[in-house]
Amino acid sequence: MATVAGSTTPATVGTGVSILAAPGPRLVSVDILRGLVMVIMALDHTRDFMSYLRFPPEDMAHTYGALFFTRFITHFCAPVFCFLAGTGAFLATSRGKSVQQVSWFFLTRGLWLVILELTVVDFGWGFVAWGFAGVLWALGWSMVAMALIVRLPVRWIAALGVGMIATHNLLDRIDPASLGKFYWLLTILHTHGRIPITAHFSFFVAYALIPWVGVMAAGFAFGSLLFKPDRRKWILTLGISLTALFFVLRGLNGYGNGIAGLPFGFQFSAGPWSVQPTLSLTVISFFNTLKYPPSLDYLLMTLGPSLILLGLLDGAKAERGLGRTLLVYGRVPLFFYVLHIYLVHVMAIVVALAFHQPVWHGPIIGGMSPKPFGYGHGLLFIYTMWILAVAILYLPCRWFMDLKRGHRDWAWLSYL
Repeated sequence: MATVAGSTTPATVGTGVSILAAPGPRLVSVDILRGLVMVIMALDHTRDFMSYLRFPPEDMAHTYGALFFTRFITHFCAPVFCFLAGTGAFLATSRGKSVQQVSWFFLTRGLWLVILELTVVDFGWGFVAWGFAGVLWALGWSMVAMALIVRLPVRWIAALGVGMIATHNLLDRIDPASLGKFYWLLTILHTHGRIPITAHFSFFVAYALIPWVGVMAAGFAFGSLLFKPDRRKWILTLGISLTALFFVLRGLNGYGNGIAGLPFGFQFSAGPWSVQPTLSLTVISFFNTLKYPPSLDYLLMTLGPSLILLGLLDGAKAERGLGRTLLVYGRVPLFFYVLHIYLVHVMAIVVALAFHQPVWHGPIIGGMSPKPFGYGHGLLFIYTMWILAVAILYLPCRWFMDLKRGHRDWAWLSYL
């Protein structure tokens, strides 16, 4: 998925026949970082399924340090996953393929992810038929958009991606209801919420498209930096700059916060930060940035430190230990993602039965399925179940990684 030719240079996307002159070895640092965010993501969903708490960790009226930290570290998952999906696509499709082939790959893989979201993934969350636009929905439609965007020069793609990330909060003040019967369009593109389909069925949008298209486009353009001989310096400089910009913008408490006060199932809209009764709560308020839709503050807070880590990982071999484990997960991210939803859900059912608790088919999405009283466990138990789930997933993921590596001629495997 992630390849880099150390001695070749990329051609301009949209102006030449090929992206790269020749293929090269995988870039291990990208795979390790991707694997790390996949593992952390599993913690968030384990908490969703197994916690006894009936309020979101972002609720300032009830949260506390350990709970918010458990949620905060998982904030890095979606932005890094989307950003590296763009980067990985640039690297993976940079093997002498024409722009038309790259565009077709984006289109077909994107539509496949949308179908996968609305069928296999949505069913895995509750073991019922329902409509939920989650991370694969955003990734899929972002790839469909990239099928057109990829025809532009890399510099233009970078400008487009960064521009969307930096300016999309200008749309915050537009109320979807102001569009009348077309309110659903803004809900899908930039806000979030429920779109009634019938009297008894609604489509729930969690991941708005505009910001995530920008993240993927920026990640795609970022892939070109990985061919520079001094890429480590470029990556670290960019990561430090984005992180510093986050502290400046968040400290000013002005543009980039998002709109506060809109409850959203598993998160309350964070908006500006404020001084709280305790130092701990004040720190929580500062880092409680808005994910739905992802505010500029949220994206700077997550992508900046992630790029710093990517720079520090540059040159890693990952031949053994934790690095090797993360590498395995990072090379089969979609396989890991789909499998972990079903595994954690089944584990939650087994745990509930073992502890004589009511069975719950969460997680909480927009208040659709509130947790029954007497259900769930504390953070220590949740962390234990998370580690167990990740350990169980290792062998299947390693098997699938070896399958992909041994059958590179099976084109359909590139969609997994």
